[in-house]
Amino acid sequence: MSGTLLRIEHLKKEYPGATPLRDVNLVVNEGEVIAIIGPSGTGKSTLLRQINQLERATAGKIFFREEDITAPGYRVHVLRQKIGMIFQSFNLFSHLTVIENIMAAPVALLGLSRQEAGDRAKEMLAKVGLAEKALSYPDELSGGQQQRIAIVRALAMAPEIMLFDEPTSALDPTMVGEVEAVIRRVAEAGVTMMIVTHDMAFARRISSRVLYMDEGVVYEDGPAEQIFERPQREKTRQFIRRLKVLTISVDSRTFDFIGCHTEIEAFGRKNGVPPEVVRALMLLFEELVTQLLLPRLPEPPRIDWSMEYDPSEESARVSVRYNGGPFDVMESGEELSLAIVRGCAEDIRYAAEDGDLANRLSLTVKRHRV
Repeated sequence: MSGTLLRIEHLKKEYPGATPLRDVNLVVNEGEVIAIIGPSGTGKSTLLRQINQLERATAGKIFFREEDITAPGYRVHVLRQKIGMIFQSFNLFSHLTVIENIMAAPVALLGLSRQEAGDRAKEMLAKVGLAEKALSYPDELSGGQQQRIAIVRALAMAPEIMLFDEPTSALDPTMVGEVEAVIRRVAEAGVTMMIVTHDMAFARRISSRVLYMDEGVVYEDGPAEQIFERPQREKTRQFIRRLKVLTISVDSRTFDFIGCHTEIEAFGRKNGVPPEVVRALMLLFEELVTQLLLPRLPEPPRIDWSMEYDPSEESARVSVRYNGGPFDVMESGEELSLAIVRGCAEDIRYAAEDGDLANRLSLTVKRHRV
């Protein structure tokens, strides 16, 4: 078994009017890749800032290699040579070229010659596919490229642990994959990592262990498969359940169609829904809501679109509830739209129910079908 790298005992961080960390106890072993998840405001980023000593704890202790790094007089600058940290913003030096950004700390802090630091930087840039950007300045790069450079700059110090605070949240969705690929390569190299993320699909793919934080503590701790499929505690179950369900309400014929499509796309990305299933869901939404239902519903129209993704079967279950008298939308006679719906989904069922939204249509979208 790998040795203990980090040990946290009864860590507390209190601000005026808020206590994000109440009593955190944690052991991190060498080589672990730990994803930290949970609702906003539950101390995930605060925990990373405590580990890197960017903020001082209110109470408790943190041991790195069995040294108490919270002790008065501890040399924090030495600690930060061993701990790399990547933020949402890239924090590159805008006046330095890419290669100068990477060389600066190894030369100043590790005592490497400029030649040695430059050779190492070129080698690392080649590994992340950015060798041709060595002489570029940060503002000449895309967000994804800047974040990859920030990761390389941290790795150039050969840290013993890497801390990532929402490393992809500031990126355009098209750039997320390239940064994830670099982080995955770092994980495969055996570097210990702790990653705060709201991207659950990424957390599941990358981590060997997941911490769910709530109530100022590590509320649940376990392997990724357990946390995402069989969480043991109630708040974790509620959180995971909410992640896998998206509900959209439409109450106007001039609703924000583009915004709804964006929500479906973001839901798919966050939960690792296969792209072809996401496309089918977006197409279903367009045909069912805009083409088949809105033209036929009474004023004001009311539609609740709810979908749940099941990763074990790579399928999405959709429930569409709508107002008005009993009306099976699949009997509307609009053959083109109905053909598209039947081409995207299976197990299509209509039911009339009690209540304001008295009509329900249920559908299933499976990966093998689309």
